[in-house]
Amino acid sequence: MFRHVVLFTWKEESTEEQRARVAEELGKLPAAITEIRSYTLGPDAGVNPGNYQFAVVADFDSAEDFVVYRDHPLHQAAIADHIKPIVASRAAAQFEV
Repeated sequence: MFRHVVLFTWKEESTEEQRARVAEELGKLPAAITEIRSYTLGPDAGVNPGNYQFAVVADFDSAEDFVVYRDHPLHQAAIADHIKPIVASRAAAQFEV
């Protein structure tokens, strides 16, 4: 199993509607990209101060399947149209599980 984890913080001027749209658009990806085995996303629970504000955890059978997801046109469109306009910072890692 190959896991991808990405964390975002949003620009202060981003709206709740824009943030919700990110979750909505990313949430469409598992139905469109068959290589995704598991896909969990959501806003930070707010338990600890200073956390990133949004997380995605995605599992794939292989690194090659992750690359299909990474490069998929729907994923790239979600990034370009909904994430990049409001993201302040991003952290990501991929690893074998």
